[in-house]
Amino acid sequence: MPASSPSQQSAAPVSTHRQILALAVPAFLALVAEPLFLLADSAIIGHLGTDQLAGLGVASAALLTAANIYVFLAYGTTALVARRLGAGQDAAAVGAGVDGIWLSLLLGAVTTVVVAIFAAPICDVFGASPAVADEATTYLRISAFGIPGMLAVLAATGVLRGFQDTRTPLIGATTGFAANLVLNIVFVYGAGLGIAGSALGTVIAQSGLAAGLLAVVLRRARRLGTSLRPHPGRVLAVARFGVPLLVRTLALRAAMLASTWVAADLGDVPLAAHQVAMTIFGFLAFALDALAIAAQAITGRTLGARDLAGTRAATRLMLWWGFWMGVALGAIIAAVHTVLPLLFTGDGSVRDALSVALLVVALGQPLAGLVFVLDGVLIGAGDGPALAWLQVAALAAYLPLLWLVHAHAAALRAGGPSHALLMLWWAFTGFMIFRLIGLGLRARSGRWMVTGASAGRWLSG
Repeated sequence: MPASSPSQQSAAPVSTHRQILALAVPAFLALVAEPLFLLADSAIIGHLGTDQLAGLGVASAALLTAANIYVFLAYGTTALVARRLGAGQDAAAVGAGVDGIWLSLLLGAVTTVVVAIFAAPICDVFGASPAVADEATTYLRISAFGIPGMLAVLAATGVLRGFQDTRTPLIGATTGFAANLVLNIVFVYGAGLGIAGSALGTVIAQSGLAAGLLAVVLRRARRLGTSLRPHPGRVLAVARFGVPLLVRTLALRAAMLASTWVAADLGDVPLAAHQVAMTIFGFLAFALDALAIAAQAITGRTLGARDLAGTRAATRLMLWWGFWMGVALGAIIAAVHTVLPLLFTGDGSVRDALSVALLVVALGQPLAGLVFVLDGVLIGAGDGPALAWLQVAALAAYLPLLWLVHAHAAALRAGGPSHALLMLWWAFTGFMIFRLIGLGLRARSGRWMVTGASAGRWLSG
């Protein structure tokens, strides 16, 4: 669905503007707070040395993959809960959320065991130097024990968003970030634990955040008389609904991991700079995703209430906002692209390479704004199968660009770290363009606008 003109925007109901703002502003602040967990780690660890920072880059890529492939626990639960809320089925809505939480705890326990046992070979896959791989293994093995908390946060946040509550996740994320920052400073510098201390601080903070959000969801369930016991059939239904979103996320994470692998092939300096650039990109993505969170909640609720006009109006408005928010964020990053690197490292070569990469990041933000909003609308509509195919197609189109960078790695290294990283980030911008094309065509088709408490078998759990 194309972005509308200013005249069309003025025709949008005032209530739609207010609903979007009420959801998006707290979501924006919460989503900005969440990546600060990793930004704090990057800033603190960056001053320990280049090996430690590069090691964090490898470990965080693996850790985020292990956790974020389950992002359907948030996105899918939001869609399930919001649709039932729109249809007036409040008890069933929170029941779907409780099932999602049980699923998150099960998946978290299994993933923790796998990641903790295989931390070293996982990090070795990236092909970094032995010193970097050692630092990465230490961080990843300890951080694995925070995965159940990370997944529980995803599920609980999805429930609250589905109930149109983005303020509670904001309070939780802000408290969690503050605790993470204090704990990391105490463990890394006060106790002298180095990169291990940073991992330990993040595990404690993330687990505390999960406990707080779960308490809020469970209170709502008791108030509505919803059973808190696991129902295997319903839990499996939630898992089945999440399969297409899991495929979508795996394809997205594959693109991120492949980018990190190519960065490692370019050398330790480009890898360290790439880690920070990707972290900043993630920070901006979470900021833009505030509109996508609003899109998920509003799209699910309006389609559940059979309000097609409200769905269309909200989609047009959020696309317009997504583009201009991207423009604003890009302008900010471009203005400070030589200042931000000073916060993360004292290595001049890493700072120079990062500065160049950030210019490309800045230029791609308007595209990213459209991509995230479209993604949120389709997730809220329960259009999981289409999203899975579109993301796989974008990955297939991106891999040849990455292969070109990898194939010319020797020549790029000869041109210097900045030149090598510049080419990698231009390739990644191409990946975002491929995503925009696919999502835009799907949105224009209108086939995702299925109304009612469920959208076929994908929301019938």
